[in-house]
Amino acid sequence: MIFQSPHPPVTVPEQTFSDYLLGSLGGRRDKPAFIEGPSGRVVTYGQLRDQAHAAARGLAARGLGRGGVVAICSPNLPEYATAFLAVGMAGGCSTTLNPLSTDDELVSQLNDSGARWFITVPPLLDRARAVAARTGIEEIFVFGEAEGATAFADLIGDGMGTDAESADIPNPGEDLLTLPYSSGTTGVSKGVMLTHRNLVANIEQFSAIGLVDADDVVLAVLPFFHIYGMVVVMSGALKAGATVVTMPRFDLEEFLGAIQQYRATCLYLVPPIVLGLAKHPAVDGFDLSSVNWIMSGAAPLGEEIAVACQERIGCRVFQGYGLTEASPVTHVCFGENVDADKVGTIGPVIPSTEMMIVDLESGAPLGPGEEGEVWVRGPQVMKGYLNNPEATADTIDADGWLHTGDVGRADEDGYVTIVDRAKELIKYKGYQVAPAELEDLLLAHPAVADVAVIPVTDEVAGEIPKACVVRSGDVTGEDIMQYVAARVAPQKKIRAVEFLDEIPKSASGKILRRFLVERERARAATEQGPAGGGG
Repeated sequence: MIFQSPHPPVTVPEQTFSDYLLGSLGGRRDKPAFIEGPSGRVVTYGQLRDQAHAAARGLAARGLGRGGVVAICSPNLPEYATAFLAVGMAGGCSTTLNPLSTDDELVSQLNDSGARWFITVPPLLDRARAVAARTGIEEIFVFGEAEGATAFADLIGDGMGTDAESADIPNPGEDLLTLPYSSGTTGVSKGVMLTHRNLVANIEQFSAIGLVDADDVVLAVLPFFHIYGMVVVMSGALKAGATVVTMPRFDLEEFLGAIQQYRATCLYLVPPIVLGLAKHPAVDGFDLSSVNWIMSGAAPLGEEIAVACQERIGCRVFQGYGLTEASPVTHVCFGENVDADKVGTIGPVIPSTEMMIVDLESGAPLGPGEEGEVWVRGPQVMKGYLNNPEATADTIDADGWLHTGDVGRADEDGYVTIVDRAKELIKYKGYQVAPAELEDLLLAHPAVADVAVIPVTDEVAGEIPKACVVRSGDVTGEDIMQYVAARVAPQKKIRAVEFLDEIPKSASGKILRRFLVERERARAATEQGPAGGGG
């Protein structure tokens, strides 16, 4: 069956991204659009729009137009939004880079995207020069000043000196606005082609649910280079007329201090930060009473952790879901009347979005309560993967359904629980075991600070679940296994435990299980036998 949104459909404005966000400022011109968290520096909505237009003219004078690509590699700063908007205004497309990527990863993305300009910050300038020498980058700009690069402020100054606008006005439905890179469902990083209309549609869709309004203060701790930070946090808040407080990096006490100092009302987070709010003793030293709600996304959040955070902070905690290929939001569990038993769900699909749950083996559509792959369809779905028609065809079928690669089930009301990634399910004696389910269970243990569950090859069972645990108290591997065994069906029992100092995670908070799995396989190969045990 096809699950429909409980919300009324939206009409997607046929506007460019910048016109949609900043075309009419009304009374917002002198209101803070951004506050730089560490310094308190303010950029008003009027300054943001004027500087973005000027930077667009400066970029156009250097040859940027439709089809041109500008790379942005920077921590969260107010200027990030200025640059992102300017590139789109000039008719170009931005590709956003993770500053923690290796040089080879940066070079790969720059070459694949065809970027000709690079915007960064002075501390990253040496790396920018090194990767530029291996790519088609023609000019490097920096936020601030550094020898050997053009100051972004000079680019704005150049544009301030002319009223000429770019002749390359974007076609919202066809021209790319941004080109983030995602591993999708195959694990190989690919350029996700998102148009102006994709992002405008998605902001219109999740804004219709009423997440943020003009009175809100949104703390931007999630990186703007990631689709979650870029669209939901940065762009969604600007559309609402809210004020965004930027944080260049995550540090728990700095994060808590910023909430207290700026009286943040809305927090877009990822599960590891929600876990910290639920468990870390430092939280008790700060006044977080201004927070109205916390939305967690980018990875599944266990119901027990959500409830624990909710009770400790005294605000609503709910989940959203999406993926880069959907600009990103497809589901949100938000509303005053959401039942308590739906706290652990990602909610129903957002306006103008459809969903199917599909059997992993047969591809047949499933009904409520049945587990299968989540498929979605709507105006926020990407144009495709850059220069990769095969991967595009594998991900978006002929009927426009985006195959997410995530396994979930929907209840009678269409509220979805994500079980795990289809490719990360552990096959124990033919049974499918979801690592995320076991991780949620273990995070409720008082002596477990963090955990990742991975498959380990076993001659008898095929694969067994192994828990990689970061301890916060006195606990043994046997304690861990007994704790889980008392709470799950036999096939889901943890059968091996390893204690680590840290769980590897991406910038968006997703557990990087593949690193743990690869390490496990390398160890097994060295030992010439299966790693782990238990039958």
